Amino acid sequence: MRFQVFKKGKIVDSFVLSGAYMFGSDGTSLRKVEISFSEGTIHCERSSRDTAALALLWEVQGFGRIMLPTTCLPERERPYCLNLEIVRARLMQTLSRREDWALFDETVELEDIWQQALDLFVKAVQRNHDPEEASLLADQSLRKAVIFSEKMAITQADNLFKARKSSRGFNRACLGTHVHTPSLDHKMYVEGVAGISDFAVIDINWAHIEKAPEEYDFSEVDRCVDVLTAKKMLFMAGPLLHFHKDSLPPWLFEGRPGFEDIRDAAYRFVSEVVARYRRRISRWIVVSGLNAWNYCAFSVEQILEMTRSANMAVKAVHPRGIRVIEVANLWGEYHGVLPNSVSPVAYMDMVIQSGVTFDAFALQVKFGRNETGLHVRDMLQVTSLLDYLSLLGKPLYITQVQIPSESGAGDCDEKVAGVWHKTWDPKRQALWLDQFYRIAMSKPMVDGVVYGNLADHSASLIQHSGVLTEAFKPKDAYRVIRRFREFIHSK
Repeated sequence: MRFQVFKKGKIVDSFVLSGAYMFGSDGTSLRKVEISFSEGTIHCERSSRDTAALALLWEVQGFGRIMLPTTCLPERERPYCLNLEIVRARLMQTLSRREDWALFDETVELEDIWQQALDLFVKAVQRNHDPEEASLLADQSLRKAVIFSEKMAITQADNLFKARKSSRGFNRACLGTHVHTPSLDHKMYVEGVAGISDFAVIDINWAHIEKAPEEYDFSEVDRCVDVLTAKKMLFMAGPLLHFHKDSLPPWLFEGRPGFEDIRDAAYRFVSEVVARYRRRISRWIVVSGLNAWNYCAFSVEQILEMTRSANMAVKAVHPRGIRVIEVANLWGEYHGVLPNSVSPVAYMDMVIQSGVTFDAFALQVKFGRNETGLHVRDMLQVTSLLDYLSLLGKPLYITQVQIPSESGAGDCDEKVAGVWHKTWDPKRQALWLDQFYRIAMSKPMVDGVVYGNLADHSASLIQHSGVLTEAFKPKDAYRVIRRFREFIHSK
């Protein structure tokens, strides 16, 4: 499958393929796909000839650079016009969402923009024999379509948010912050946590705590709990298990252990942690990212068994504790490149259908890095995915929320990581978070939102994503979250 790429009506000589992947009609990322660019054309080599879609970081004039997909297309000899296929997909998604939400009267003031987007698209299709002219019309249509679709998403979220607020549908601890332990030495950081949080999320790293078999060092966790208890904070802790190489103790792999050995060691560790803190911590992220990060190369059946075993360990020690399963990389781009991985929706459905007893899912949402799953997406894609995952019938926490306040270097450069509307700055970060928090908390199934990086620091995965500076001074985004929290808890 081939796609010609045009810019300002001319075929491009060069093009950076950021975040590019293909997915099938079920939304699952395809394996064994090679995507390359040469002579103005993107080449997608794959083993299957089934219909498929291409998604990649795409510049929209006046709107930014965001991940956008095509529709699922059949294989053909003639190359597709990528500009045209991207706007086709956006118009289809917008029309579908508008009908699902029954948003017609509320968006009447935007009707002209929507109609212009449709008219321009029709003209582009009619000029398909002339790809250069068609691409110009498609680009104009896409700009109007993304503006309309995002405003539509915000309108729908505002309606639901107001209804939830008026019915007192928010619990008393729905906004949290992930704690960076080294920063707790600074009073301003601790005050910053307390200023925007109902609860704090404390990191649990197996590799740091159990450096030798059954020898535990809880000093960092103890310190977090003690410092923040003084601020009358509630707690969520985890992930208790995260099967990324950096989160697993090296001794675990001595002597070539089998699955049962790893499962039993994990069960013991989880039991020890929960037993120590069950009187002080009420919510547990039991397993995180096992859909994507599978360093131990577990089979699908073993992934499910590990998830079940860890939840059983928590329940045995802390029956009243809230057990949360965290899912990473929600759009599933990784599935095409990471072996032994499961798509997010398949993992979530598998856990539910198999009868694993747990209380909620946590969904990681962070953007701003040229890495699988971290390229910027717009609000229509975010709200649509939350709606879809809400249909699974489990309460949701939105965790690890991060977005930059300025463009970074290397993989955090907005040219390859993405940008929303215009170049990142503190006001842009604040506006994004204001809209995101309203969208997230408008969903009845969302029990809480957790910001993932309170203050800028050198180890941040996404550079400049703190809502405090390195000197712990508030950015605009911090004030937005604080006002949002005050409004949610007001009568």
